[in-house]
Order: sequence, then structure tokens, then C-alpha cells
Amino acid sequence: MEKRHSIIYKMDIKDLDEVVSIETSASLTPWSKNMFVEEMRNRFAYCFVLKIEDGSKQPVIGFICFRNIKEESELLNISVRPNYRQLGIGKKLMQFYIDFSNRRGIRTFYLEVNASNQSAIHLYRLFSYQSSGVRKKFYQGKFDALLMMKKS
Repeated sequence: MEKRHSIIYKMDIKDLDEVVSIETSASLTPWSKNMFVEEMRNRFAYCFVLKIEDGSKQPVIGFICFRNIKEESELLNISVRPNYRQLGIGKKLMQFYIDFSNRRGIRTFYLEVNASNQSAIHLYRLFSYQSSGVRKKFYQGKFDALLMMKKS
């Protein structure tokens, strides 16, 4: 099998069916298509997709959405297609996000994650995020949200 290259693009409306499919496979509280559209229209928000060059077709493998305001950034959503997890795609998206934001003067990064999502927490710790608090029963009124932050 030949080596495939991945490319990160600004999310486009035509990507949303694939993005929503990935989102619903991963999240307890998935975003709707309209939520992605609204985020794409927000002047402080950035949404990107990662695609694999695969001949003429380039399927969406993962995505990331975040907001940057002044010197702060909040990671809003990140997900990878189930059959591509544990292959470094999440790391690639996170590195892109950190580099993109650092170039724009971001100094403090925030996120919240389901406290039971150990693979996501592990990923964030690889990028020097540390726990900064807990929101009890935040997801579906059942699951705690772990608040995390990092300073550049």
C-alpha cells in the first residue's frame, strides 16, 4: 500500500455530512449540522478538517474546532473517524491547533472533556494540558467534565 498524505483544510459546508457522521459516532452530546454552521460563521472560531489524499476522493478523517480571542483559546470540538483512531490523527490535529494559535499570539489554552474519556485526556496531557477543575454531571446530567488548561 502506498503512503498516503494527510492535509488539513479549512472546514467547508460540503464537509459537514462527513463531519456530523464522525461527530455522532464519538460524542455523548453530538453537535448538529447547524451548530457546525454557526461555529463556522463565528468570527472568533476556526474549524478545520483533516483529509487523506486517496486518489480523486479525499474523505474527512478528523476535524477540530476552536475559538481564539485575544491571548486565549478554547478547544471546542475534536474527533477522528473511528477506524482511524490510535493512528496519530488526533495528535496531528492538536499540533496544528497549537501551532496555528501560537502564531496568532495565544498564550492560554482551555478545554473541557468528559472525565471518563481517558484517551482524550491522555492526548491533551501530551500537549501539556493540566487539570484545572471539574463540572459535576455536566454531560447529560450524568458525566463530569474535566476542565483543562495550558500556558504557552
